[in-house]
Amino acid sequence: MPPLATTSWNLALKMVSCRPTVVPVISGRMIRLLLSIPPSEMERFIFHVADNMNRGAKFLEDLAQKYEVAELNLRAGEKLLQQQSFHSAVNYLMNGITLVGDDSWGAKYSLTLRLYDAASEALCVVGDYQTLTALAEKPLHYARCFEDKLNTYSNLVRALSSSGKCDECINTSVSVLSQLGEFIPTKITQEIYFDEVAKVRQSLIGLSRQDLLSLPVMIDFNKLTAMRFLNHMLLVTYASNPAMNPIVVFRMLRMTVEFGVCSISAIAFSCYGAWLASSLNDDYDVAFTMGRVASDLMKKLGSVEILPRVHAVVYGMINIYKEPWQASLCKHSEAFDAGLMHGDMEYAVSNIAFYHTLALFGCGSNLQESSHSLQKHIQRGLQYNQNGMVKSMVIYEQMTFDLMGLEKNAYDSHYGGLNEDAVLDMTIKNKVAALTRTLNQKIRYVKYMCGDMDAAAKHYDLQQELYANCAGQATTGRTVFFFITTFIDGLIGLYFARKHRDDEAKWTGVAETAIEHMAKWAKSCSWNFANKLSLLQAEYFFLKDDEQAYSCYKASIKQAREHRFNHEEGLAHEKLATYLLHKSNHDEALQHFQDAKKCYETWYAHVLVRRVEKAIAVLSPLCTSSR
Repeated sequence: MPPLATTSWNLALKMVSCRPTVVPVISGRMIRLLLSIPPSEMERFIFHVADNMNRGAKFLEDLAQKYEVAELNLRAGEKLLQQQSFHSAVNYLMNGITLVGDDSWGAKYSLTLRLYDAASEALCVVGDYQTLTALAEKPLHYARCFEDKLNTYSNLVRALSSSGKCDECINTSVSVLSQLGEFIPTKITQEIYFDEVAKVRQSLIGLSRQDLLSLPVMIDFNKLTAMRFLNHMLLVTYASNPAMNPIVVFRMLRMTVEFGVCSISAIAFSCYGAWLASSLNDDYDVAFTMGRVASDLMKKLGSVEILPRVHAVVYGMINIYKEPWQASLCKHSEAFDAGLMHGDMEYAVSNIAFYHTLALFGCGSNLQESSHSLQKHIQRGLQYNQNGMVKSMVIYEQMTFDLMGLEKNAYDSHYGGLNEDAVLDMTIKNKVAALTRTLNQKIRYVKYMCGDMDAAAKHYDLQQELYANCAGQATTGRTVFFFITTFIDGLIGLYFARKHRDDEAKWTGVAETAIEHMAKWAKSCSWNFANKLSLLQAEYFFLKDDEQAYSCYKASIKQAREHRFNHEEGLAHEKLATYLLHKSNHDEALQHFQDAKKCYETWYAHVLVRRVEKAIAVLSPLCTSSR
């Protein structure tokens, strides 16, 4: 390059590196000078150059110059996307789109398509779904072929899913998949379901774990793209169309076996493992193997961007059958951070929702600390417009308020000021299956723990009605919530069975079913389930007036303490105290009420503390130690 030219672009760089007021207007000559900057220098100064050009862009009249400035914005935006600076990327990319206009679809097709593709990706990550939806109309109208619309469709269906527009998301995805040669039924009959089960099982016959990890890499463009859209459907079908969810998983797995592996195949293996562990199968060992295949394949392919999705399923729906629940908490936190880093906001927020489900209901984390953490994460979820998962976390926040005895309504800001009963009615009416299930499970849990047994029974009956009206719901993966509510349902059943009313057989059956499930799970992982099984057995022996009850209560207390389930240790102390009162053993009953109080205080469950304090106050005068 001649010395004069070098001096000229160096001078231009100095000018754009100065304060904005120095260069209020960008001339055509300045643009030409800046565009002559060598690639290595442009890479260093791209943001200075683009910022200053954007400040003078409104004075540009030459269309060719506008395209050149748009190109700079595209380069800046794509660089920021690689750096995970999504909000800043949106600004540059939208500036570029403003400059090009609709005519550029003819004159500068490649530039325009790249701008719209990159902008839709950035808008999806930051949660600006309204702008994304409006923006999507242009490429879907002007793109020259179906393949050029795929990136827009991909980001659009993610936005629809996160916005709670479940039917539209599913229908759009199914339409795209059909054009890719994959036809997915939306109305799942038993015949369709069992046919799909048979096909996926047949495809896996004779394949070992090593065989699955040694499958060739998928190279077919249509199949790779179909895997991407099937992946987008996982959350939305789990939430709103549970019967369809395993069909999506089965298709992903069959495509992997037939056409080879890609990063999304790891997600498929994890989801298949979750299905294997579900109530129709209870095949925990093979499920655990599939989870390991998913994790190993992710590492083999170096696909760190899918870590949030794999961790959500492996640690939220599979390993909970085999490993201590406390061990999964850090994995969900890791996945939350990874999701934020890689722009996977749906699964970042999903993992933090899994974390709080596990921490609150499974591990009995301190309610006050959990409440503060929830408030912070709810705000993060709102920041990225992940409304579905935010609504689940609001339910958990209300649970902390209820057990701490705070007169607060967490639903005020997120459900239009409705109270809890009205929110439940709304979710049932709108057929939001996952949210309805979560809310009803939370209500049942809190009502039982607070001693409102009639309300707990009412919501147990409601859940049975909901299951009866939602064929296929049990085929999707189960979270820790399912185990806890099975445990609570068993305790509800035993409470009412001991009343020896006309419905004793019904409630005894509920309890026996819970004990059967818990015994099966305890064989798979005694750490998580042994104390729950012992307490259910103790209450069952109490019902049958069997002296084995006492040793089972004591075993439950010991197991809960050793396995760090402080909240359930408190419950076992309280139940043993009630049993001892029935046996007129006031002194030992008092000791266990006092131990229950200590556990509940550690849990920060003030409502339960106050209830136990009342029992202690009544019981103390009857004890020999107080005479």
